Amino acid sequence: MRGPETVQAFLDQHLPGVAVRVLPQRTATAPEAAAAVGCPLGAIVKSLLFLADGAPRLLLVSGDRRADARRLAALWGISRKRIRIADPETVRRVTGYTVGGVPPIAHATALPVWIDAALARYPVVWAAGGAPNALFPIAFDDLVRITEGTVADFTVEDRPGAEGAADAHPGP
Repeated sequence: MRGPETVQAFLDQHLPGVAVRVLPQRTATAPEAAAAVGCPLGAIVKSLLFLADGAPRLLLVSGDRRADARRLAALWGISRKRIRIADPETVRRVTGYTVGGVPPIAHATALPVWIDAALARYPVVWAAGGAPNALFPIAFDDLVRITEGTVADFTVEDRPGAEGAADAHPGP
């Protein structure tokens, strides 16, 4: 199993000077993470693994937004019925991390990464650092660069009980 050390090694190689912070409190959900580091909820990066026609894709979603199945279907050119969020075992197997600690980098499997355009509202965002109590700050532009992600508009404002929701994990 991968952890904060794996994430830090990746950061040391690709973004020297950025450090994973292991905290005494849980940061497994976006609200917990925002409270722990004192940032807006939207500045938290939720790393969510989706399966599109069975193929894994990592979505990096702003903490105050949710992935929208209709927008993903249009973006990927498939039926929204063929898109689903991965179960926790699949997340662990594909990424090497447990739900609530999945970072945007240093995965067990190479993954295509899609980045929520709403994250660009913040010059610095906070992402999971490989454990449910680890985070690291990163400039939005650096996040795009080191993930080689595609920035797109595939989210909607997070409103509890809203129709069309696609994401099931609230964690970063």
